[in-house]
Order: sequence, then C-alpha cells, then structure tokens
Amino acid sequence: CRFWPSGRGIYHNDTKTFLVWCNEEDHLRIISMQMGGDLGQVYRRLVTAVNDVEKKVPFSHHDRLGFLTFCPSNLGTTVRASVHIKVPKLAANKAKLEEVASKYNLQVRGTRGEH
Repeated sequence: CRFWPSGRGIYHNDTKTFLVWCNEEDHLRIISMQMGGDLGQVYRRLVTAVNDVEKKVPFSHHDRLGFLTFCPSNLGTTVRASVHIKVPKLAANKAKLEEVASKYNLQVRGTRGEH
C-alpha cells in the first residue's frame, strides 16, 4: 500500500529554513522560515529562491488574475505570510484573542496551522 502519491516531495536545506513542497495543494509551495525575529532574512531567502526557481521554471501569470495556481484561493500574488508568536496571557481568553486578531485582520491558528 502506498501512502505517499507518486510525484510529490518535500525538499529542504540542512537547517530546514527553506523548503519546497512539490505537488501538494499547489504545484510548488516555496517556504522560508526560521526561529527568531529576523523577518528580513526570511524574506530575502524567499525572494532569492523564488527568483532562482523562476529562471528555470517560469511561473504562469495572467494580466487580470495575477499568478496562476492550482488552488483558486491562491490567485494573485500567491503570497501567504505567517508569523507564530506566543501570547499566553491573551490566549488564555479565546474571545479576547479573537477580538484582537479580528481588529488587525489576522487569523488565530495553532502552531501547526490548524484553527
């Protein structure tokens, strides 16, 4: 029995700060992440990688829709950013946490991306 479909894969660097998922929800999911607060480094790593990938595999782009992906909710820039922070006192009151997040158009999720 095969549990991992053919043609899928997750590739990462040694420090697991850069990952590429192939044929998961989208054809490619390019991820840059790390612990700490240096968002600039995370972003620069991502931009460098995306530019390098696009030199070999041009991304599909539509003048009106933006970048095209398999998942329609990811049309446009196709960029989704997440920052995980610990706010234990605020998280102790789920209603207040949701209220604060809503004020800033943020989503509250678990550390693994779950709601």
